[in-house]
Amino acid sequence: MKRKRIIVATLSGVLFGFVCFGLAWSSSGTLAWPVAVQLIVSRTLIGFAIGISSINLRHWAIHGMIMGLIFSLPLAFSGLMAPESPEFSQAAVFLWTVILGIIYGLLIEVITSVAFRAKSQA
Repeated sequence: MKRKRIIVATLSGVLFGFVCFGLAWSSSGTLAWPVAVQLIVSRTLIGFAIGISSINLRHWAIHGMIMGLIFSLPLAFSGLMAPESPEFSQAAVFLWTVILGIIYGLLIEVITSVAFRAKSQA
């Protein structure tokens, strides 16, 4: 059961990595390839961390949101180094990266724990 959870959560993270890349690309028009890779890898890491985590937070939804928050912080802080743009300030990039990380963490847990019934064995 643990192997199924790790695989499903990681693949869900990859999926949301590409969703995040698509959202970022559509809002800016262009993305440097290191930024694109960082977006995809960061969201994949959320999925992998959710898959291997045995932390008991009483409910799978809380677990997903906390993991999304924690593993989005490095990407959010790197967003503070981005140049200012008319569409998004550095603070907005930071805030939206964290908010979307929490949402992606929750959605990864929904897919993993509910849709595929691969609940954590914590």
